Amino acid sequence: MSAGFDRNRIITGLVSLAVIAALIVIVRHWRTQEDVPGDYVVKQGNYAMEDGLFDQAMDKFEEALAKNPEHVGAHLGKAIAFMQTGSNDLAMEWFKRTIALDPGLGAAYANRGILNDKMERYEEALTDYRKALELDPRLAEGPGFLWRFMRNINEKPPTIKDRADYLEAELRKPASERVLRFSEKDSKQRMYKLEGEPSPTGGQ
Repeated sequence: MSAGFDRNRIITGLVSLAVIAALIVIVRHWRTQEDVPGDYVVKQGNYAMEDGLFDQAMDKFEEALAKNPEHVGAHLGKAIAFMQTGSNDLAMEWFKRTIALDPGLGAAYANRGILNDKMERYEEALTDYRKALELDPRLAEGPGFLWRFMRNINEKPPTIKDRADYLEAELRKPASERVLRFSEKDSKQRMYKLEGEPSPTGGQ
């Protein structure tokens, strides 16, 4: 079965980007400047999101923003938390704020692409995926072996590049011939949940 038709594998691959996104932001700041106000609290928020504790995560991101109103990781964290809890309009607003603060952050475009994809805004999703890959080609690698091993995932899930390629091919077809969602699988699909902490490159 192709990556485009197996939505469960697509979602598994795409959801991992949420964690990768947050980590890229934090690692970037740690490499360039230590003790950035709010970093530690944002890290706590990311851990809370991994456990599905979105209210706690949001509290941590708010705490970080009180310390540092322009903390990119806190903005991105709020966007992801809103997306995970189904507050799509708020998620979109916070992704826009994140990108305004750091227009070169590929992971923010990648995750906004996931949101657009989830909202069935396929053209917008494709644009965001392509922009994300242009800004940060590492996002095409997906989660690495160790990340998959820790979660008992034998087969490497599709990446945003896989999804972008599939969307692009389908969107070229007449609307009546496109296969972008399967209603039966959609009805069984659980809400996105953050899992684990792969390295920012998705490697070991």
